[in-house]
Order: sequence, then structure tokens, then C-alpha cells
Amino acid sequence: MFITVLKSKLHRVKVTSTNPDYDGSCGIDLNWMEELGIKEFEQVHIYNITNGNRFITYAFSEEKGKKEISLNGAAAHKAKAGDLVIICSYMICDKDDKFVQPKIIKINN
Repeated sequence: MFITVLKSKLHRVKVTSTNPDYDGSCGIDLNWMEELGIKEFEQVHIYNITNGNRFITYAFSEEKGKKEISLNGAAAHKAKAGDLVIICSYMICDKDDKFVQPKIIKINN
């Protein structure tokens, strides 16, 4: 039997920009992506703390060190700049596999 478990979480990060006309989805600072092990075009779940919206999209990298989180295309309608969000990625494993602790980055705003 397979189960889906949390792989990584970027907790309480602020959305820095939105653009519904941009071709892309959720841009994440490349430093955070590397630290969390999130790959380019990997599925991510976004939980908007500010308004309660929850949605699934994919990640792409923003410039290293800028601490930018952008929501683009259809995702831009689910949040606005300044909203606090949680970004999670998950993995599928065999239920008998040894549990690996997820990588978590907590942002203090």
C-alpha cells in the first residue's frame, strides 16, 4: 500500500506579486526551493492563510536571494501581494518505508 506524506513546507511566507497574464504558476526563491528539495515544475499545494483559499499548482524558480513568491496565471486569482501562504510538496511512499522527516522552513514576518 502506498501513502502520500509531507515532503517539504514553506510556512507563513508572504506573496510578493501576482500576475494573471503571466505564463507560469508559483514562483519561489531558488534558495528556498533548493533547501526544501522542490524541483522546477514540481506540484505544490498552496494554502492561503489570509483568505482560506487552497489550490494545487506547480513551482518554478525565482531569482536566488530575493525572497520572492509570485502567483501567476490562474493562481493569481487565489491570492494578492501581501497574503500569507503555506507552500507544501508531498511524496508517495510505501507505507512500510522508514518515515523521513519533512524539510520545513518557517518564515517570521
